[in-house]
Amino acid sequence: MTAAIELQGLRKSFGPTEIIRGVDLSVAEGERHAIIGPNGAGKSTLFHLISGRYNVSGGSVSLHGENISNLPPYEIYRKGLSRSFQVTNIFPNMSVFENVRCGLMWVHDYKYSFWHLIDRQKELNERTAEVIEEIGLTSRQHIPAGVLTYAEQRALEIGIAAAGGADVIMLDEPTAGMSHSETDQAIALIRKITEGRTLVMVEHDMGVVFDLADRISVLVYGEIIASDTPENIRNSKAVQEAYLGAEADE
Repeated sequence: MTAAIELQGLRKSFGPTEIIRGVDLSVAEGERHAIIGPNGAGKSTLFHLISGRYNVSGGSVSLHGENISNLPPYEIYRKGLSRSFQVTNIFPNMSVFENVRCGLMWVHDYKYSFWHLIDRQKELNERTAEVIEEIGLTSRQHIPAGVLTYAEQRALEIGIAAAGGADVIMLDEPTAGMSHSETDQAIALIRKITEGRTLVMVEHDMGVVFDLADRISVLVYGEIIASDTPENIRNSKAVQEAYLGAEADE
């Protein structure tokens, strides 16, 4: 079976400093895969390389067997990979409905200059309403996104990431800054949104990781030191020692 995402010998350097050091990683289709590691391990950099935000210095990134290394993010998005960011990335002055609709317009290559015609796009509006209902924001759809609670904004961003029908969803710390109850709601939403899709996430909350992930990869100093089931990662002495060593160096 072709992997949803395949990294082979992936490297990234900034000047003389190598941040990602020959990462090999395979994420199966339909798998929920978490990438964990101590602060400064290179997790966000790895996400940027996969999603096209950064160009690779060496190695390759493949999506469903197609090399997507160094393609611009919008091309990767239209090939079926969508992502969220650590910092909430929405249009705060636009309504919830307009935010989701913009995401759909982008993936379907609508031209923003045709904004005055958008209300004629019945199918687009119906799909927008479906996404908003799926993320539980129907009662808030006509208010500016900037006045949503933090948890609601994260839900909106997750909805936008999934709205275009991408079959690979990447979430960067989706529950950061949330209370326990908000985290529980976010986990339920992520399960719902990613049903039948491939999920790759970076997350510091180990409760979230072990609750959601089918497999976990551990990144330390730009290298994958382990990739296994949650149970095996939890019990791995090598992982525990790597974490303790990295924390001691901070």
